[in-house]
Amino acid sequence: MSTDTQQLTIIDHGEGDEPVAERQMNTLFSSILEARLGRRQILKGSAGAAAIGFMGLGLAGCNSSSSDDDDEDNGEGEAPAALLGFTAVPVSSADVISVPEGYSTQVLVPYGTPIAGDFPSYSINSTGEDQAFQMGNHHDGMHFFAIDGSSEDGLLVMNHEYIEPRFMHARAAGVALGSGGVPPLIDGARPADEVLKEMNAHGVSVVRIVKGVNNEWQVQPDMRNRRITALTPMTLQGPVRGTDFVKTLYSPNGTMTRGTLNNCGNGVTPWNTYMAAEENWAGYFRTDDVDRREFDRYGIRPGGTGRYGWELADSAADQYVRFDASSTGASAEEDYRNEPVCFGWMVEIDPTDPDSVPVKRTALGRFGHEGVVFAPAVEGRPVVCYSGDDSQFEYIYKFVSAGNFNANTASGSLLDSGVLYVAKFNDDGSGEWLPLVFGMNGLTPANGFVSQADVLVNTRLAADMMGATPMDRPEWGAVDPANGDVYFTLTNNSSRSEDQTNGANPRATNRHGHIIRWAEEGGDHAALTFNWDIFLFGGDSGESGVETNIGFDPNGDRLTADNILSSPDGMWIDPDSRVWIQMDSGATDPFGNCAMLAADPNTGELKRFLVGPVGNEITGVITTPDQKTMFINVQHPGGTTSSANFAAGNYTSSWPDNNPAQFPPRSSTVVIWKDDGGVIGS
Repeated sequence: MSTDTQQLTIIDHGEGDEPVAERQMNTLFSSILEARLGRRQILKGSAGAAAIGFMGLGLAGCNSSSSDDDDEDNGEGEAPAALLGFTAVPVSSADVISVPEGYSTQVLVPYGTPIAGDFPSYSINSTGEDQAFQMGNHHDGMHFFAIDGSSEDGLLVMNHEYIEPRFMHARAAGVALGSGGVPPLIDGARPADEVLKEMNAHGVSVVRIVKGVNNEWQVQPDMRNRRITALTPMTLQGPVRGTDFVKTLYSPNGTMTRGTLNNCGNGVTPWNTYMAAEENWAGYFRTDDVDRREFDRYGIRPGGTGRYGWELADSAADQYVRFDASSTGASAEEDYRNEPVCFGWMVEIDPTDPDSVPVKRTALGRFGHEGVVFAPAVEGRPVVCYSGDDSQFEYIYKFVSAGNFNANTASGSLLDSGVLYVAKFNDDGSGEWLPLVFGMNGLTPANGFVSQADVLVNTRLAADMMGATPMDRPEWGAVDPANGDVYFTLTNNSSRSEDQTNGANPRATNRHGHIIRWAEEGGDHAALTFNWDIFLFGGDSGESGVETNIGFDPNGDRLTADNILSSPDGMWIDPDSRVWIQMDSGATDPFGNCAMLAADPNTGELKRFLVGPVGNEITGVITTPDQKTMFINVQHPGGTTSSANFAAGNYTSSWPDNNPAQFPPRSSTVVIWKDDGGVIGS
């Protein structure tokens, strides 16, 4: 192998997940806020009352009882108890984890932690094979699966969204590389072991963790510990299975594929399996094919190379070649022209069975899934779940199963048959679910759709035709367990112009994002209509002197130093209805490092709970069943390191090891507990 090197020229697919938008100012009209508060009354008066019949509960998530008076009690003579018992953490730009007084933290399972096989120790010199038994990179969505209901012993299952090759390979040292850059090519190729290492750093980790002394947790060797990577065999189920859309050299009958990529948010099914979302997968492929509808609407363009140039691995093995989606053979069964169609799905994983094969559930649609959130399962009723397509001007979807839920028999097969809907948000605060069903409403051969599989493979095109509402990057969703309200974060959208605004996305050049919320008609998550309002607007307190930069809390009050936030992304609602909100804004003034806040939907109170280290994104959040231990993820600390500073070895963060001479910054999980042993947030 020659030592002559060259830089890899890659089409700019953005670094990490959706690139952080350029920050420009926009006008926030008072009428927007007035309309939002008016829609809250619609939610309270109509859907809230109907929800009593379905769920047996009022619509507390709309900051109310069924009355329009926000100062009314809870119907029993007492105001609702406050959920947020901590003092807000200040904005910070320090390279540490900050939590409220009375809380403690522990770093757990950083990138490279050995969890399976021979437990190979982490090193910058770890091999591609080593990586298959170590925690992956860029921790993201996750869930704690309690073993026998325990809050001290369980399987932590988490996504690894993407990678920073410069922090993974010793050969990258001293090279001017940005966060998406790869080490220089050698004779026009990438060393196969580097590519293998990167593939194995993607995917999902399943690791048993046990609570020990001093509230600290540790990895427990267990037969269920495993890595699911970009190479793991997977089955395709649902309407797309076996169709011409997914036939490849690897699976000529279109029933199998390999690996999962760019897993961002997650979900947990009512039958207690894990769902991993495939988000920004399109950039991993190159192609010479032009005018393919399965490619064009997803950003796969002819020319150039894939995001990391995996197809250039010097071994030319099939597992690498498949990232060239050009038509090189006589038919689809002889090449990988259809490989990109095998991605963009929700992936179901059974964490309790190490021999189980992950399943891509195609009935849930193909797009840039941020995650999936399930409505509470009701015996004898359909299973319902929601998913956002994380890109500017994309949509929010809902799937309603054809079969009904039975706790004794429910399985993933319920996700293989049903109706996928896309949301239309009307400016008057009403909304409707539009069915994406072949043969209905223009989804016909006359408009290019030949089957239900076609509708699902080209979900974005089908949603376009139905007239769905383009949103400001719909990301994580959550359902309030108290009343069934559905929340979605809309992270930002720098590209929306004044003439493209609408009631649900009212800010042009939306720098700081907002959170939308709705109640399904009659409290039935399978309903075809809903009422919505905006829960909060991201932004600062207006103290910068620029009125267009301000944010509003759930009460419609301006945000303060205790709760300013930008770019809400990760979200979870705990069993007590605390709304946990995570930022993905980069380190920007005046917001500081990315943070996590908590909101009380009963009172409208909003406080900052945690601030992460430099250059990070806070993402993924779950507690143990007793709610006394919380897990959150810190993704890509030091990701703001410039290419020049990387070449000089000057990283913006040294977290969590604080030893930059030996360890680069590493994505990690953070364990949080209350020193008095209480419920997190209380």
